[in-house]
Amino acid sequence: MRIPLIIFLILYTFILSGQTTIDTTMQKKSNRASDEQEWKNILTPEQYEVMRKCATEPPFTGKYYQHKEQGTYHCAACGAVLFSSDTKYDSGSGWPSFYKAVNPEAITEIPDDRYGMRRIEIKCAACGSHLGHVFPDGPQPTGLRYCVNSVSLEFTGNGHKEND
Repeated sequence: MRIPLIIFLILYTFILSGQTTIDTTMQKKSNRASDEQEWKNILTPEQYEVMRKCATEPPFTGKYYQHKEQGTYHCAACGAVLFSSDTKYDSGSGWPSFYKAVNPEAITEIPDDRYGMRRIEIKCAACGSHLGHVFPDGPQPTGLRYCVNSVSLEFTGNGHKEND
């Protein structure tokens, strides 16, 4: 009789906390990175420069630029789900491009007037890491081009390749 009560109390506490799933990888990454030194310890030097310092990887060099496998693209810093291969397309820009995010709330858009250009920077809403930029020259149905640095992404595939 005591065991079911204990299980009920644990589940009840878990539900009250607002969590519906346990993602220990994301929790570890998000909880550990409270300052820039911790981000340096979590990310590779290239990821740190792009994701925390807003650098850009060279075009046509990223591991996901011509990537054809079907699956989901996540934030390389915290694991948040960002894009689906279903919305990935070849924009000719040299970076992985998507016409929409899996969830619009996963991406934060910030005006970026650096380098004498007017652009919209995109960041992971969960951890604030720089992903790339969004432009209004993409395909329908959205007309958007999310231009993302490969080092800002991690991929989880389902084992299938898209038709070329």
